[in-house]
Amino acid sequence: MRTLFGRTSLPPAVFNETGIPNLMRGLPGKFLDFNKSLSRRFDGMLPEVFRVDGQAHFREEFAPPHIPEGALIFEVGGGKHPLHSKEEKARRDLRIIGLDIDEGELMRAPCGTYDVTIRADITAYRGREDADVVICQALLEHVTDTNSAFAGLASILKKDGVALLFTPSETSLYARVNLILPEKLKRILLRLLYPELADKSGFPCRYHRCTLSEFEEMARGQGFAVLQRRAYYYSAYFSFFAPLHVLWRLWLWVFYLISRERAAETFSLALRKT
Repeated sequence: MRTLFGRTSLPPAVFNETGIPNLMRGLPGKFLDFNKSLSRRFDGMLPEVFRVDGQAHFREEFAPPHIPEGALIFEVGGGKHPLHSKEEKARRDLRIIGLDIDEGELMRAPCGTYDVTIRADITAYRGREDADVVICQALLEHVTDTNSAFAGLASILKKDGVALLFTPSETSLYARVNLILPEKLKRILLRLLYPELADKSGFPCRYHRCTLSEFEEMARGQGFAVLQRRAYYYSAYFSFFAPLHVLWRLWLWVFYLISRERAAETFSLALRKT
């Protein structure tokens, strides 16, 4: 292949699957890996409450006990990363409906994970009150009106149905940075610093009322009772540079001592519709 200037273009192998030059996996890549390793070592010295990965805990421990065999599930905003695999869905006889504002995201989900897909905005969507479970992970920080989204979730569930939510907190430092940086710059930085997370970005974050206490208030206003709650005090966004990561972790510790749950990086909620 030739460019407009008659020079041979770089072969595809020069770029990795994220579109970042493979040269980044040379000395710069080793520098990043070294700093991430140092950051993990520092985290290993902290109390356990500061070491729990919120999203992993939600997927592996928090959500599963609330999902009965044979349940009808709405996965709201799950897109290409639904909670259950095709095999787990079949083993537990689950019926899963994927609802997402982006049809392309739904189409990229592993084949067979959704029985039905619906393209809709949860802030405007109103359901039939027939689902046993609604799963909503890392979505509500993106919506423009969180209270309307809660109304949408409530409209999907039958009486005594359960909503399982995982959300980043607006009080976290990375959320503040996220709101300041331009979207294009954020995508470039994420691809450079955390290429493994590149396919999980793409939607602007708003963090409208995204705190544990405000979520509980909105949930009760939409007829939910709180079954279980969990705040998490860990994220890896600053681990690319160990000194920055250590300073942030020390700040988080102070914030935690002063404000407890307001210092949460992320949180999970299990809600029952009454």
